[in-house]
Amino acid sequence: MSAKNLDEVPTLSAKEFLILKMLENSGTAYGLELVKESGGELKRGTIYVTLGRMEDKGLVESDLEKLGGNEPGPARRLYSITGQGVRVLRVWTLMKNAWVRGLSVA
Repeated sequence: MSAKNLDEVPTLSAKEFLILKMLENSGTAYGLELVKESGGELKRGTIYVTLGRMEDKGLVESDLEKLGGNEPGPARRLYSITGQGVRVLRVWTLMKNAWVRGLSVA
């Protein structure tokens, strides 16, 4: 792998890793659902900033929910993992598992 390719490997925080894992399992979720399902690891005050950053990286995508005529309140944003997000999650999972086992990933 060239140095250029190494520079293109996306970084992933622990929170981003958790969000990708949850979205891979659920398919889609609202931000506050992710907070609830995280068991306290994700916070209401940072979930949307984190999801926005992940969307900028191409790891997740979002769509506004389709509201019927009688539903009160604004439409919520529904998030899902992208193909790139799946690939990044798999690479980071392999690296994490190798690190835990004490093996070289090279």
